Amino acid sequence: MTTTLRRAAHWHRPMMLFVSAIAVLAIVCAVGIFADPRVLTGAPIWLKPLKFSLSLALYGTTLAWMLSLLPRRSRLAEWAGTLIVAVGAVEMTIIVGQVLRGTTSHFNATTPLNTALYGLMGTAITVLSAAHLVIGIVVLRHPIADRVGKHAVGLGLGLTLLGMVAAVPMVLPSQESAVEGIVGAHSVGVPDGGPGLPLVGWSTTGGDLRIGHFVGLHALQALPLLAILLNRYLGTRLDERTRVRLVVVAGGAYGVLTMLLTWQALRGQPLLRPDALTLGAVGTLAVATATAAGVVLTRPQRPEMALVA
Repeated sequence: MTTTLRRAAHWHRPMMLFVSAIAVLAIVCAVGIFADPRVLTGAPIWLKPLKFSLSLALYGTTLAWMLSLLPRRSRLAEWAGTLIVAVGAVEMTIIVGQVLRGTTSHFNATTPLNTALYGLMGTAITVLSAAHLVIGIVVLRHPIADRVGKHAVGLGLGLTLLGMVAAVPMVLPSQESAVEGIVGAHSVGVPDGGPGLPLVGWSTTGGDLRIGHFVGLHALQALPLLAILLNRYLGTRLDERTRVRLVVVAGGAYGVLTMLLTWQALRGQPLLRPDALTLGAVGTLAVATATAAGVVLTRPQRPEMALVA
C-alpha cells in the first residue's frame, strides 16, 4: 500500500497536488454539513461543494493514473492536465466562495457579480472539457501494452465527455426557471430543491438531468475497473481479443444507458418511477447487451501465443 501511494505521488504532480488539496476541502465540507445549519435549495449548504470535491478528487486521480500508463511522456497531455487543475481550482473557489456568501453558484444571475461568477464557471467547464478531449486523443494515439486496458481507458475518456455533454440541457432556454435571476435548472417538470434521493438529492417528483451526467462522468472509473477485473480474474480463461470485445460491449451499453437516463429526465420522469416506455427501453438495452456479450463469449478463442526470447 505504501509503495502504491509513493508511486501515485509521482503521477502528474500538479494533478495529484490538486487532488490532495481537494481531499482536505472535502473533509472541511463534510464538517460544514453538520456544523453549519444553513439550507440552500432544499439541501445543506455545504453538500454541493462536498459532492464536487469528491467528484473532482476521483476524476483527477483517475486522469493522473491514465497519464502514467503512457509509455513515454506527452507534454501536450501534461499541459492539458495542468489546465484541468487550473480550471478545477477556479470552479471550486467559486462554489465555496458562494457558499460562504450564502448563495448558489449554479444558474445564479441575480446580481452582476453572481452573473459574472456563473459565466466564469461556464467558461471553466468548457476549457476543462476541451483539455479532457486533448488527453483522450493523446491516450488513443499512444500505444499501451495492455489492449484491454487501452480500450477501457479510451472508452472511459470518451463516455466521460458524453457525460459532460449530458449536462448541457440544464442551461438551455427550456430550463428557464420561474424564479427571477435563475437561468437554468437540474430538475425537469418540477422546481429545483424539492424532494430528492438521500445524499445525491436527485428529484423523486420530476426528471433530474444530474443522473445521466453523473453516470456518464464515472465511465472514467467504471470501464478501467472492468478491464482490471477481466484481466485479473478471467485472464487465463478468456483470450485478450475476447476481453477487449467484452469491454467494447460494456462501453456501448454504458453510453446508451447515459443517453437513456438523460432522455428519461428530459421527459420529466423520476428515476425510480419509470413508465412503460422507459422500462421497455431499459429491457431492450439489457437484452441487447446480454446477447452481444453471449455472442462474444461463444466465439472460438485464439490460443495465446507464447513469446520466444
